[in-house]
Amino acid sequence: MKNMVSKIWIENKSLIVFITLMLIFRSAVADWNDVPTGSMKPTIVEGDRILINKLAYDINIPFTQQSLIKLADPQVNDIIIFESKAANKRLVKRVIGVPGDIVAMSNNKLTINHQKIAYTGKQINSDKVILDEEINQNPHRIQITNNPSPLRSFNSVKVPKDHYLVLGDNRNNSADSRVIGFVPRSEIIGRSSKVVLSLDYNNYFLPRKARFLLDI
Repeated sequence: MKNMVSKIWIENKSLIVFITLMLIFRSAVADWNDVPTGSMKPTIVEGDRILINKLAYDINIPFTQQSLIKLADPQVNDIIIFESKAANKRLVKRVIGVPGDIVAMSNNKLTINHQKIAYTGKQINSDKVILDEEINQNPHRIQITNNPSPLRSFNSVKVPKDHYLVLGDNRNNSADSRVIGFVPRSEIIGRSSKVVLSLDYNNYFLPRKARFLLDI
C-alpha cells in the first residue's frame, strides 16, 4: 500500500500540488457562487455566478471559517455571502444595518438611525416597481412587487454587537433578516461586487454576455 501511494505521488505530484493550491485558494482567497433565486433582483438575477472576495473581511484558516486575522468589518450597502445556520444554507444579501444601528421599515421604505431613506424610481409594469434606494449617499436598485407581503414593514430594531441586518434587493420576495434574524459576523464568508458570468435559466442556459464581469 505504501509503495502504491508513493508511486501515485511521484507520477501525479504536479497535479496533486496544483489541485491542493487551487482548493486552498478557493477556500481562503476567492471563489464564485451560483445564484439560483431572484431574492436579489434587480441587482443579481437567477443564473448569475458572482465573485466572492474571501479576503474582504478576514484571513481565515483554509477549509474553515476560523479567522486568523481580521481585516475589516462589513459596511452598509455591502453585498455579503454567508453560511446561515438559521436557514441551513448559503445566502447572498445586502447589509442594511451594522452593529448599533436602529432600523425600521414601513411599506418597504427604510428608516435608519431615525433618518428616512430617500427613494426615486419608476413603475416597470402593473406588478413591479424599480426604485433607487440611497443609503449613505450610495444608491442601489431595489425591486418592489405588488403581491401583498407581511415582510414590507417591521418596527424599530437595534442591531446587536457582532451581528448585521441584511435584506434582499427583491424586497417582497426575500428570506432575509426579517425571516432568519440578524446575521452573526462569524457566518460571513466574504463580499461580492462583480458578476463573473451569467446563464439564462429560461433560455436553455444560454450565456447572458451583457452580464459577464458586470459590477454590482
